Amino acid sequence: MSKSRRRYVVCIHAEGAEDLEPRKLYQVREDVAAERRGHLRVVDESGEDYLYPKEFFAPVEVPEDTERALGSVGAARSSRPR
Repeated sequence: MSKSRRRYVVCIHAEGAEDLEPRKLYQVREDVAAERRGHLRVVDESGEDYLYPKEFFAPVEVPEDTERALGSVGAARSSRPR
């Protein structure tokens, strides 16, 4: 059985959300209830996730080798002492 793919989005505008960066790639965490309400749960560079309106983002298809590279970067960051 294959591992499920991560979802990624790019920020297309961040009006009223100073912690988002336009044109930046973000990983999406599954949150069906939030999506029903028009929001996405996105992960920032610290590994924390936050809810934002869906219209702030556009979906992005990431090749598998790029996804693996992004996953290893996230794992390295999360293993650092805080």
